[in-house]
Amino acid sequence: MSSTLFRTKKVEQSILDTEEPEHALKKSLSALDLTVFGVGVIIGTGIFVLTGTVAKNNAGPSVALAFAAAGVVCALAALCYAEFASTVPVAGSAYTFSYASLGELPAWIIGWDLVLEFALGTAVVAVGWSGYIQSLMDNAGWELPAALGSREGADGFGFDILAAALVLVLTAILVLGMKLSARITSLVVAIKVTVVLVVIIAGAFFVKGENYDPFIPKAQDVPPGESLQAPLIQLIFGWAPSNFGVMGIFTAASVVFFAFIGFDVVATAAEETRNPQRDMPRGILGSLVICTALYVAVSIVVTGMQHYSELSVDAPLADAFKATGHPWYAGFISFGAAVGLTTVCMILLLGQTRVFFAMSRDGLLPRFFSRVHPRFRTPHRPTILLGVVIAILAGFTPLNELAALVNIGTLFAFVVVAIGVLILRRTRPDLHRAFRTPWVPFIPILSVCASLWLMLNLPAETWIRFGIWMAAGFLVYFLYGRTHSLLGKRSETSVDDALKPPPNGETP
Repeated sequence: MSSTLFRTKKVEQSILDTEEPEHALKKSLSALDLTVFGVGVIIGTGIFVLTGTVAKNNAGPSVALAFAAAGVVCALAALCYAEFASTVPVAGSAYTFSYASLGELPAWIIGWDLVLEFALGTAVVAVGWSGYIQSLMDNAGWELPAALGSREGADGFGFDILAAALVLVLTAILVLGMKLSARITSLVVAIKVTVVLVVIIAGAFFVKGENYDPFIPKAQDVPPGESLQAPLIQLIFGWAPSNFGVMGIFTAASVVFFAFIGFDVVATAAEETRNPQRDMPRGILGSLVICTALYVAVSIVVTGMQHYSELSVDAPLADAFKATGHPWYAGFISFGAAVGLTTVCMILLLGQTRVFFAMSRDGLLPRFFSRVHPRFRTPHRPTILLGVVIAILAGFTPLNELAALVNIGTLFAFVVVAIGVLILRRTRPDLHRAFRTPWVPFIPILSVCASLWLMLNLPAETWIRFGIWMAAGFLVYFLYGRTHSLLGKRSETSVDDALKPPPNGETP
C-alpha cells in the first residue's frame, strides 16, 4: 500500500498531459506578465496596513529590517520554486512539483493545503476591498444598507454584497482568458505601484530624523500566554518572544510575512507561459525583489514621517500624511489600496483554479473539472465553481480569525517545495534544469528551517484548524482520490499487460 501512496508521476508524463487538446491551456504569458502578476498579488493589504501594526507593537523603525528578513525567507523559497517551475512547467505549482518528487499522497496533501490557502486568501482580500470601497463611499456621502455591508463586527443577518460581487466579476474575467486577465492586472498594478511611489517620494520630504531615535527600541518581554492564541513555540518550550529589540525584529518578520504571500502563485501559471524555462525564474524572482525593495522603502519613510508609537494601526500610510497636514494624500492612498486589492483577489483566485485543475486532470478530483473551454482555453468549470463558493464565503463570513491559516498554508508549501528540490536532484539528476537553485543542499535546507521557524511563531489555534483541514483532506483522498488516480490506473494497466500471455503461445 505504501508504494501506491508514494508513487511519483514522471516529469515527462506531466508535460505530456498538458498536450492533450481537451486539457491543454493556452500559452500566452511573457516574463513581464508573470512579474506583473507577482507584483500585483504581493502588494496588497500588507503594505497599506501591516507597516503600522508591526512598527507600533513589535519593531519600531526597525520594521524595515523585519520586511527584509521576511523577504529573505521568501527569496530562499523562491529559488526552489524557480528551479521546479522551469523544470516542470505544468499548472499546479507546489502540487505538481510534489507529485514529481515526493509522491501522490504528499502531492494531494499540498494540493489540498493550497486550495484552502488560496480560497481563504481570496475571501479575506475581497472583504478588505469591500471595506475600502465602503469607506470611500462614506466620504462621498453614500452608504450601503447595513444588511449589505461588511460582515466584520456585524450583528444578525448580513451579506457583504460588494465582496461577493468582486469575486464574481473576477471569475468572469478569468474565464474569458489569461491575456485579458494580464492586461487588466497590468493596468491596476500600474496604479498601485504609482500610489506606493507617491508615498515614498512625497513622504521623504516630511521625514524627521528624531523619529528614528531609537531605530531599534529597547526590548520588552511579552507576558506568557496561556490561550491557544499564543504562539505555538511559546506553548511548547515556554519561550516568550520579545517585542522590540533584536528579537522583536524576528517576531515582526513572522507578522509581516503575510505581506509577501502570493509570489508562489506565479508558479501556477507555468503551463500558460510561452517560454517557461526562461520566463518563470524571471517572473518569480523579479516580482519578489521589486516588492521587497518597495516594502523596505515605504516602512523607512512612514516611520520617519511619524514616531512609531503614534502610528495608526488601521491606516498607517494615510494617517501619517494626515498627521503632517496633508490629508489629500490620505484619500489618494485609500483609492490606491482599493484598486490594488482587486488584482490580489484575482491572482489568488487564478492560483486556486489552476491547482484544482491540475488535481482534476490527474484524477484525484473529478475529471469533469479538467476540460478547458473550447474557445477561451481556460479551465472554466473549476473557475466558475470556486468563484461562486468563494463569493458566498466572502459575503457571509467575517474571516479575520481565519486569515492566519493563509500564512501557515503558504509556509507549509515552502517546506514541501524545498524538500522536493533535494529529492528530485537525487532521483532525476538527468533532467534538464533551465534554472538551478544555487548552493544545494544549503539553500533548500535553510529555506525549510526559516519557514518552520515562522510557522512556530503562529498561534496554536491556527495549527489546530490547519490539522482539522488536513484530516478532512486525508479522508477525501482515501475515499475518492486514491481509487480514481489516473497514475494508479496507468500503473494497473501496465501490470495487467505484463501478465498477459504472449500471442500464439510464443515464449516471451
